[in-house]
Amino acid sequence: MSRVALKSAREIELMRRAGALVADTFRVLEPYVKPGATLADLDRIAEEHIRKAGAVPAYLGYGPKSNPFPATICASINEVICHGIPGAQVLKDGDIVGVDIGVLMNGVYGDACTTYTVGEVRPEVASLVETTRQCLMAGLAECKPGARTGDIGHAIQTLAESRGFGVVREYTGHGIGKRLHEEPTIYHWGARYTGLKLQPGMVFTVEPMINLGTPETQLLPDGWTVVTADRQPSAQFEHTLVITPKGHEILTL
Repeated sequence: MSRVALKSAREIELMRRAGALVADTFRVLEPYVKPGATLADLDRIAEEHIRKAGAVPAYLGYGPKSNPFPATICASINEVICHGIPGAQVLKDGDIVGVDIGVLMNGVYGDACTTYTVGEVRPEVASLVETTRQCLMAGLAECKPGARTGDIGHAIQTLAESRGFGVVREYTGHGIGKRLHEEPTIYHWGARYTGLKLQPGMVFTVEPMINLGTPETQLLPDGWTVVTADRQPSAQFEHTLVITPKGHEILTL
């Protein structure tokens, strides 16, 4: 029996609104993602926009009481895979930066990530970013009633590895609703016809993290920042979606 709570029409509507705020926050941030901007600038702009909308930043204060996440957004430059802490870091031409935004609004969460290119990036890095975006879309294409979570992972892994990129294993997609992280776990690799069967009303994220080199990761001493073991660049894209009777709806477009 599935441990996944199916969302009601009312919950889905509230999550649609939370997801719309996440998407709108990306639109507000995008003009500021340019050489010379600091990650602290992006964090401040995002927090102001989220709070003005009557919502709360989902990541600020998240995690263990001994080491809560200290910012509104996760901002992950170049070799940082995820959970980068925004501060005085200055964006420069040729960087990529993954920006992950979560909000709590009307008692439910929205969550998404995009990777921005800053100025002119190397061709292989541009290919990494575009492939990661395509990996997200390939995973989403498998999201329909009767499919299995392994189908999502298989589609992502097949595309990424066919182009010589590494698929991060340790960090996954997840169910989301009244809590930021719920069942099910969505792996970004796997075998077809395996895993949990998808049903209408399931809400979860798909968020592949793809590396230019090895898929191996390293957690830095701050307890949050995850980097590639070989210090090659990494990219991530993420959407929150709901399974519908005919397929899926992206809630963070």
